[in-house]
Amino acid sequence: MTLAREAFGLPLMFLTVTLLGGLRPAGLPRLMPPPLVALVLGCLLIAALVRARVIVLSDFVRAGRSALENASGLAVVIALAAATVQVFTLLLPERGLLHVLFATFFFVQLVSSLAAVDEPRPLLRSLLVLLGAAFVLRFIVLEALYAPEGGTLTRVLTVLLEGVSLGALQYEPVGGTMGYLAFAALALYLTALYLLRPGDRTTTGMLVRQTAVPDVRP
Repeated sequence: MTLAREAFGLPLMFLTVTLLGGLRPAGLPRLMPPPLVALVLGCLLIAALVRARVIVLSDFVRAGRSALENASGLAVVIALAAATVQVFTLLLPERGLLHVLFATFFFVQLVSSLAAVDEPRPLLRSLLVLLGAAFVLRFIVLEALYAPEGGTLTRVLTVLLEGVSLGALQYEPVGGTMGYLAFAALALYLTALYLLRPGDRTTTGMLVRQTAVPDVRP
């Protein structure tokens, strides 16, 4: 990993995601603190990233690095943790039954990934699907369903859910601007996760496997 990427690129990307994840631009812009469930989900995802070796902590903090290098690596790890928590703050509805449903969905998926996935590429693919699906549900489906002026989707779902009150599933639309910010934050977060992987890891693994081949020459 290059010095510029570790010292400047990754921390800046993760801190931008942290800012966008808590920003609420409607009315007067404000920063929303993460709910407790976002902290729990963030810890689960960090554990899954470490287990699958998307991030190898010894690449950033270890005895063989200088104090300045370890400080730089620690900054990357802290920024990653903050951005991960704020990603869930961004995707979770703020209150009500939908908040509980989204949180349960994330919890089940992350526990499954933590138990079953131990390679970086499969985890990144599953994370892309998980976050992408949550984005579509949160900022496209729910926004269209609960738009103040209503719409085709509202009328269709009202017919399909005849007898069920949509008011029981409380949700406050956040507007189109928030959707664009969320898309930018998720794209930046996934890109930064991909850049966490050192470029020479595959080559090193190949050299280790080649060295392990027994010498059968006479």
